[in-house]
Amino acid sequence: MEGVLKIGTQLIEIYKDLFATFSPSVATFLNFMILVLMVVIYSIFIWKFYRFVAKKNILGLDLNKYNKSNHPLLTKFFAGLLYLLEYIIILPFFIFIWFSVFTLFLVFLTELEIQTLLIISATIIAAIRMTSYYKENLSKDLAKLLPLTLLAVSIINPGFFDVERILSNFSQIPQFFSNITYYLIFIFLIEIILRLFDFIFSLFGIEEKNMEEETQ
Repeated sequence: MEGVLKIGTQLIEIYKDLFATFSPSVATFLNFMILVLMVVIYSIFIWKFYRFVAKKNILGLDLNKYNKSNHPLLTKFFAGLLYLLEYIIILPFFIFIWFSVFTLFLVFLTELEIQTLLIISATIIAAIRMTSYYKENLSKDLAKLLPLTLLAVSIINPGFFDVERILSNFSQIPQFFSNITYYLIFIFLIEIILRLFDFIFSLFGIEEKNMEEETQ
């Protein structure tokens, strides 16, 4: 943790020393370019991955095709095991990676405390995942609009244009990793509950009926 704090302090010192060599107009231009690049990278991340996290079945691995058992009971057992592996273990892991990167972006782009950012990110992810089981188009809209709205709110804040403030937020990264375990558990539980309800609905044919109604 102390190492990360030192890195953050060193980055600020390097920034100050480097920009002290430039004229005020050049320094202002470079500051502006740094902020523009951060916004562009964040926007590209959201654009590339919002469809990914908004899908009900993100991976599409279909691990059940590797179930070669001919025995009925073994077939059901292995089918359940592969379903558990794909949707209860692998899928939440990928969602958690998206959640982590998204939160780290917010650490640098906003002035909010890390605990607040984790709650905001977890709330957004939970809402996206829940709506993906209802309608994927709605989920995609949330996955795109909510992060971009956060960006717009951050840009309106005058503190957004302080590059030193952005570099100082580097010191919050240790807090991110020390508090993230609870949100990892939360994401896993959300996905397990959603899959459980999805499985129950599929048994009663509710999902198929909704799909038929939407196509009519």
